[in-house]
Amino acid sequence: MARNIKDSPVYLLEEVTELDTPTVAEIKKNLDCIQILGEEKDLRRVVRQSKIAAMKLENFLEYLEDGDLIIVPGDRSDIIIGSLSSVFSKKYATISGILLTGGLLPHKSIKRLFSGFDKCSMPILSVEEDTYTTAMKVNKVPATITPQSDRKIALAMGLFSSNVDTIYLGNKIVSEIKSDTITPIMFEFGLFERARANKKRIVLPESGDERILRATETLLRRDVVEIILLGEDKEILAKSRTLGIDISKAKFVNPKTSSLMDKYIKIFYELRKKKGLTLDVAKQSLELDSYFATMMVHCGDADGMVSGAIHTTQDTIRPALQIIKTKPGISIVSSVFFMCLDTKVLVYGDCAVNQDPNADQLAQIAMTSSKTAKIFGIEPRVAMLSYSTGDSGKGDEVEKVREAANIVKERMPDLLVEGPIQYDAAIDEKVARTKLPNSKVAGKATVFIFPDLNTGNNTYKAVQRSSGAIAIGPVLQGLNKPVNDLSRGCLVADIVNTVAITAIQAQGE
Repeated sequence: MARNIKDSPVYLLEEVTELDTPTVAEIKKNLDCIQILGEEKDLRRVVRQSKIAAMKLENFLEYLEDGDLIIVPGDRSDIIIGSLSSVFSKKYATISGILLTGGLLPHKSIKRLFSGFDKCSMPILSVEEDTYTTAMKVNKVPATITPQSDRKIALAMGLFSSNVDTIYLGNKIVSEIKSDTITPIMFEFGLFERARANKKRIVLPESGDERILRATETLLRRDVVEIILLGEDKEILAKSRTLGIDISKAKFVNPKTSSLMDKYIKIFYELRKKKGLTLDVAKQSLELDSYFATMMVHCGDADGMVSGAIHTTQDTIRPALQIIKTKPGISIVSSVFFMCLDTKVLVYGDCAVNQDPNADQLAQIAMTSSKTAKIFGIEPRVAMLSYSTGDSGKGDEVEKVREAANIVKERMPDLLVEGPIQYDAAIDEKVARTKLPNSKVAGKATVFIFPDLNTGNNTYKAVQRSSGAIAIGPVLQGLNKPVNDLSRGCLVADIVNTVAITAIQAQGE
């Protein structure tokens, strides 16, 4: 059916070569290759062009270009070793992979040599066909974007958001489709759009971790934040080259040579001298990346920090408490998880930091969590959880929750809060009608406050694993400026989401 498009906007997106270029994964699939080196993530490298290695190594190396797929018979050990060596050299281009032909595999001594390379991420594939036939087939492999094409998707999303009025399109969709449903994809997309609207500078002190570098590339491609990486720029860029990723748009700060160091030492000394801190100890502390990054946030040289892929939670929180400190009226740092279910996003707190908060601390966690929910577009209806609902139960633990709920009601009278309340009565409207029929929170809760860490941590993991929910967090709250902690088992996607959340928190400061 024809539609009037007279007043409809038209958007033009520039052509980006990489989006129309196959990856090593696509070549592997189309040619039915055997993979003999590298992991699945290494197959995401883009193949910009292919090169047949027919010359001697010393001559062939002169023709290497970034993104080359080297096509060579499997018995050419010199080319194989030389091509792999070029990956670790700062003097040569970064290839995308090696494709061995003729069904020939390297001698066992050669395989032993390159399999012993420390964290070698270069994919090596093998096919039965001869070199000429293989090269012809490679040239015919089409470029596609699949759900596994993380790097291409990030690039395409960044290109789309930079050239399209997403707010206008979103409003058009909302005006035509009325729905309260928020899917995990919608929530995550909303994070990126909000972060992009007012880009912040987020410092990542753990630049030696591969996941951090891969997340950095995704964030830069999606153009949602400015990234500051701590460390020697040449070393970081060299490592990213071996991984086949591009982080050249990041900013690099080396604490060892930075002109900021002397200023930071003096500021930290002044902050802590009454606690017995000496200048020497201040200097030793600032030589730690987590302290230096935290000081960057405190002094306004960065807007937020994300750490924890390598460091412990205490390594992340301790500098923040000593330097950034908590907001007025808040005595503890707490955390929340955004639990992305099929049709809604819930807030769980505290599931990561405070082991056994007292009534006043529990009230602070509830109030801070409600504010965090509101920042991220979730209307807070707070359930103070316990093993009993209303007046039905007795005991110290129930009384703690009841007292905490009363404190919240007194300090934030406009906030919808219910407690003590059981989880089923908080989330299920049918149960709520039986247990608390007159409650404005029961059956409709969006913010769930657990009485202790044992209950909260086990519950969020149980919901996550049994329902397939996506758990984003922990998100730290209560600090004067945003600092967030990662799990040491975090995935690249977890880092990306946490950085976007940190940027949004910085927007609200």
